[in-house]
Amino acid sequence: MRRVARTLQVVLYSCGPLFIALACALTVPLFVVLVYGEFNRGPETLEAFLLPAALSLFLGIFLHRVLRAQALNRLQSALICSVGWLGFSAIGALPFMIGIDSTYLDGFFEAMSGFTTTGITMFTGLDQMPRSILFWRALTQWVGGLGILTMFMLVVFRGGSPHKLFGAEGHKINVDRPVPGLANTIKVLFSIYAGFTCFIALALFALGMPLFDSICHSLTTLSTGGFSPHDASIEYYRLAGYPNYVWFDYVIILGMLMGGTSFVIHYRVLKGSWKAWFDNIEARYWWSFIGIFVALILFERFVRVAPLTHISATSLNFWRRLEEDFRLVLFQVVSILTTTGFGTRDINTPFFGEAARQFFLVMMVIGGCVGSTAGGIKVLRIAIMGKLIRREVYRLRVPPRAINSVIIDGELVDLDEIQRVGGLFFMWIVLLIFGGGVTEYLSHHNGYAALSGMFSALGNVGPCYIPVAEMGQLHPLIKVVYILGMLAGRLEILPVLLLFSPRAWRS
Repeated sequence: MRRVARTLQVVLYSCGPLFIALACALTVPLFVVLVYGEFNRGPETLEAFLLPAALSLFLGIFLHRVLRAQALNRLQSALICSVGWLGFSAIGALPFMIGIDSTYLDGFFEAMSGFTTTGITMFTGLDQMPRSILFWRALTQWVGGLGILTMFMLVVFRGGSPHKLFGAEGHKINVDRPVPGLANTIKVLFSIYAGFTCFIALALFALGMPLFDSICHSLTTLSTGGFSPHDASIEYYRLAGYPNYVWFDYVIILGMLMGGTSFVIHYRVLKGSWKAWFDNIEARYWWSFIGIFVALILFERFVRVAPLTHISATSLNFWRRLEEDFRLVLFQVVSILTTTGFGTRDINTPFFGEAARQFFLVMMVIGGCVGSTAGGIKVLRIAIMGKLIRREVYRLRVPPRAINSVIIDGELVDLDEIQRVGGLFFMWIVLLIFGGGVTEYLSHHNGYAALSGMFSALGNVGPCYIPVAEMGQLHPLIKVVYILGMLAGRLEILPVLLLFSPRAWRS
């Protein structure tokens, strides 16, 4: 018990600065309350943020002052990741509970969906909600985009411990840091992150999107989160008759691609190395996946619907329809593959055929690039598994003693890494089956829809084949399973499994 108590003390002490940072974040929506005069809604508007902020601040100071600092080991670093996300979500749920009278479980779900940048929502009627609550939803995703723990490391950078945390939280295999030193690396990444966020907001506002919407969408686009202040997501602007809604789509496509691409590549490109877009295997797989899925879904649509059959190729309508179909398909492919989850057409609508719906499930598993804000298994791991299959086929054709290592970008992939990729992929399958089974058993949804819910949660995607209006009516146990799935997907499963390991708590 002493060892468990010591580990718990180390973990909670290290989480102290996290809660202090969360308290600061909880005060930001108060500016929205001031700007839009939401005092008229009642005292709960202020209480929704002041009370959680006070609680978080007290908890952070208490943990940091009362408990003692100690060196972290690898297991404790991983436990901090899981406990930090759970703690953020536990307090981040309170604004929903106080501000819009949601249940605590639904608020916790929404906060976890935000901080893990998943985007599954428990709420409808977003267009009538207080803007401060909508802004808080967007802010949770922006904070979670590059990882809560990287923000924590900027606050408490000391000794060698942050390096362990970086390895535990980071979506990476062996990604080179853009600059020497972990603190400098984080500063560079967050500078790029903040700069791209401002670019997206300014571009959308310049094109005619309302300022509040521009800010919210910039926060949830680059973080590949997908929360929107409107029930209809990005399709709202077409339905509402905004003249530049087409350009909104293209700006958001660009923003999602920024979020789903490795930030190391962004850094190299900003330094003038344009070849960084294609000079590594993950980048080549990434652009190939986008092109292949767009082509396949467009082909299915043309074969199934034949939308341009009766329109002359020389007419303006022909090119308008062609552009529209291309844009809608490209938008949804990028949205799912980057695990953002925005929509200009609901993936449940007849616009997408059965083949497209299966491709979307595959994309949810693949996800974005290592070192990006996207979820999923990651493109680099898919590339490693592809190389591994090629190696096994090659071994059947050569003598047993022949050299048959897995080489990625000219470097040998360690056996430990190959085993880690295989183990991660296996756990993905186990969790997908488990989550799909629980959903089907405790709901009226068929296996296809039930499985898609866990695909979405574990891949940190958002959309699935369960209608949004029915998500809030799911059995509480299903919601708990999805919460664990979202956390497991964000932290790449292993740190979450450690929460249930008595031996880890005795480390």
